[in-house]
Amino acid sequence: MTWEPVIGLEVHVQLATATKAFAPVPVAYGAPVNSLTDPTVLGMPGALPTFNRAALLAAVKLGLATRSQIRARSRFARKHYFYPDLPKGYQISQHDEPLCEHGAIDVWIAGARHTVALARIHLEEDAGKLNHEGPISRVDLNRAGVPLCEVVTEPVLRSADQAFAYMKALHRLVRALGVCEGDLEKGHLRCDANVSVRRVGDAAFGTRVELKNINSFRFVKAAIEHEIARQIRILEGGGKVERETRLWDGVAGISQSMRGKEEVADYRYLPDPDLPPLVVDDALLAEVRATLPELPADRLARLVAAGLAFDDADLLTSDAALADYLDAAVAAAPGSARTIAAWIVNELLRELGGRPIGDSPIAATALAELAAAIDDGTISGKLGKDVFAKMVATGDGARAIIEREGLRQITDPAAVRAMAEAIVAANPRQAEQYRAGKDSLLGFFVGQLMKASGGRVNPQLASDTMKALLAGA
Repeated sequence: MTWEPVIGLEVHVQLATATKAFAPVPVAYGAPVNSLTDPTVLGMPGALPTFNRAALLAAVKLGLATRSQIRARSRFARKHYFYPDLPKGYQISQHDEPLCEHGAIDVWIAGARHTVALARIHLEEDAGKLNHEGPISRVDLNRAGVPLCEVVTEPVLRSADQAFAYMKALHRLVRALGVCEGDLEKGHLRCDANVSVRRVGDAAFGTRVELKNINSFRFVKAAIEHEIARQIRILEGGGKVERETRLWDGVAGISQSMRGKEEVADYRYLPDPDLPPLVVDDALLAEVRATLPELPADRLARLVAAGLAFDDADLLTSDAALADYLDAAVAAAPGSARTIAAWIVNELLRELGGRPIGDSPIAATALAELAAAIDDGTISGKLGKDVFAKMVATGDGARAIIEREGLRQITDPAAVRAMAEAIVAANPRQAEQYRAGKDSLLGFFVGQLMKASGGRVNPQLASDTMKALLAGA
């Protein structure tokens, strides 16, 4: 009998606010160590928190985008634990009254759309960071108090690949919404994965192990795969999986035990006496709902329905700005959507070399002009590459370059026939060989015709004309 993994993810999403969750202290990456603090962040006696409304708006926006039930009245609690990077000795979070519950995130896996159920989305503040240098650990509290949304799935994921796809979908969503910058290297998304295994067909879950603070999609997949294999190995060896928290070493590709897993009671949750309830009324919901963009999963579905290949649509919706560029180009040339997408994927992104689409040397409307010129037969796709290169170099539009360089495709059958006759007359031996059955020489004659025209003859017309002429028609 085979084993089945049961996986739930808790992802900490750093909200893109100017200041911290409960103090008017700037949020900035790379600032001098311990420079972004104040008495509230440091937990000094008498310092009182004041909640950041921008964090609430961001959290509500994420809640609406995930079709969550948004609580009209929610509360903050104190989550007590003691660690060097938690100066107050507790974290301000939400416990039994989270802001958002029972939502879902749409995930595309192998070209099919799936729904991953969410248990909750709640607001909390981040802890600081420990920097380890050999036997010495130094505390940096710049990150302490930064606002987070913790997005918690139900235990519905059944493979590391599904978890990987979910992480990509969440990352895409929060960036499209503008609620998180989504830079994993800066810790904007950090994942805790809860993993257990059970025999296929069993209803009860196995013993859950938490993998803590994984900060890349690749590491999430690798850590879960490693943990599934570790648990199966233990169980098949007659052992017992211990409930614990483990740390993932992405370099070594192994996990190691960090501590026994805390239960809810260990945190001694108490309502925070310094913060009033969060109230979300209809006016606030309407304010936030008016700012919702088209969601990435819906956008991908729209592009696929419009005829784009799934892989192209998936890539082009991986970044909201890139998808906006595509939409702007298609709006300028509605009949050339597939051509535009192909040129973005195959040529423009290669030209950018990893730089953002905002650095594109070609405007969306200019690329649309090039695609339309190819689709309407003004130029061939091969000449399109020459035009594209000149557009990058000069900043000029496609039509202007085509006219200036005399690149307009020759589509007059009589003119093409005249060129073809001259080429056949100049190559009598090859013409005789072709007529004797050497069909491969057709490519030679078409190539000569394309060369003679500077690549301006329509390739299909060139082939048809030459074939008819050689056949004596």
